[in-house]
Amino acid sequence: MNKLLTAPVTLSERFVILDVLRGFALLGVLLDNVFSFAGFEYVSFAHREALSTFVSDAILTIGELVFVRGKFYSLFSLLFGIGFAIILVRNEKIGGNPLRIFYRRLLFLSLIGAVHLFFLWEGDILLFYALLGCLLPLFRRCSDKKLLILAAALIGAPLLVDVIKVVLDIQVGAFLGRMAQGIDEKTGIPFDENFALYLYQKGGGWLEWMNWQKSGFLYRYAYLLETNRIFKVLGMFLLGFYVGRKMMYSQLEQYTNLLKKVRNWGFAIGLGGSLGMAFFEMDGISVPDAAGLVDTLFYAIGVAPLGLAYAATLCLFWVKADGNSRWKLLAPVGRMALTNYLMQTILGILLFYSVGFGLGGNMGPTKFIPIALGIFIVQILYSHWWLSRFNYGPMEWIWRQLTYGRRLRLFRERPGCSVSGK
Repeated sequence: MNKLLTAPVTLSERFVILDVLRGFALLGVLLDNVFSFAGFEYVSFAHREALSTFVSDAILTIGELVFVRGKFYSLFSLLFGIGFAIILVRNEKIGGNPLRIFYRRLLFLSLIGAVHLFFLWEGDILLFYALLGCLLPLFRRCSDKKLLILAAALIGAPLLVDVIKVVLDIQVGAFLGRMAQGIDEKTGIPFDENFALYLYQKGGGWLEWMNWQKSGFLYRYAYLLETNRIFKVLGMFLLGFYVGRKMMYSQLEQYTNLLKKVRNWGFAIGLGGSLGMAFFEMDGISVPDAAGLVDTLFYAIGVAPLGLAYAATLCLFWVKADGNSRWKLLAPVGRMALTNYLMQTILGILLFYSVGFGLGGNMGPTKFIPIALGIFIVQILYSHWWLSRFNYGPMEWIWRQLTYGRRLRLFRERPGCSVSGK
C-alpha cells in the first residue's frame, strides 16, 4: 500500500471533548429523527388531536422545535469541519497526503451513506455530508478571517436564496418531488391522508418498506434543496474547519472568554430565534409564499447560534471539571458515532415500522421520546462495553481500514499479552 496513506488517529492522539460533543450530537439527532421513525412527522393535526396524549404531545413537539430541530445536525456539521482540519494538519506534519486520505475517507463514507439512504432509511445524512465535504479542500488556503466571513455568509445565505424563490415563484426541489410521486403511483403509495400511515398499517411489512425506499431518497433530496441545506451545512463545515485549524479543542482554557461569549450570545439570539421558528413553523406557510420568509429568517438566527451555544456550554463544563466532567460518559458513544448513527436507524425501523414491532403511526412524543431515550441509554452501555474490548467501533473499523488501505488491530491488547498485527 502507498505509504502516503499513513494511519488513523490513535487513542493517545484523540481529544475526548470532541468525542463527548459527538455523543451529545447523536442524542439530539435521535430525538429529532424519532419523530420521523414513529410517523408523527407525517400525520395530520386531526390525527394528532385524536391521541389521548395530545396536550403533552403538543408541548413536547414545541420543545423539539425550539431546542432540538436543526441544532444537532449543525453541531455534527461543525465537528465534520473540525475532523477535516485534523486530517489536514496531522498529515501535513508527518509528510502524508492529506487530500488523498480525505477523499478516500469521503468516498467510502459516501458508499456507506448510499446503502443507508437507498436500502434502509430515506433520512440519511451521510451521503449528503460526503458529497458536500468534497468542496472543503477548496477553502484550505483561506485566511482565518475569510473563513469566518464565508461561514457567516453561507449560514445567512438561505434568506437571500428564498427571496429569489419568492420573486421568481419557484421551488428548486419540485422536480424531484414530481419524480417521487411518479414512483409512488407505480408502487401504490397513496397521496391522501393514508400516506402518513403507509409504513405502519396492519398487515404491512417488507413490501411497504421497500416501496417507501424507492421514492424516499427523492423526497429527501427535494427537502434538502428546498430548505437550502447546502448553504447551512457548508457554512458550519467552514466554521468547524476554522476551529480545527486553530486547534481550539486542544487548548480550551485559552479560549474560555470566547466560549462564554459564544454561549451567552448563542442562547440570547438562538433561543429567541428558535421560539420564533417554532411559532411560524406551525402556520403551514412556506416559500415561495412571501410569508414563508419569516420561517427562513428565524431558522437562520435560531438554529446555528443555539447549536454553537450548546457546544460552548459543554466545553465550559469540560474546562471547569478539568476533563473529569460527567459528560465524559458520552465519549464512547461519540467514538462510535457512525456505528451508533446506523444503529439508531435499525432500531427505529425495528421498533416503529410494521416490518418490525409496528409501534409507530398512532403514538405521540409522550410515548416515543422515552423509547428514544431508552435506545440512547442502551447505546451508552453498548459503546462502553464494546470499547473496553475493541479499539474501534465495528463500522469505524471497516471505514478506517478502507480509508487507510491497511489492516488495523480491532481487539485491544490485554495486559501481559502480545498480539501481532500490521
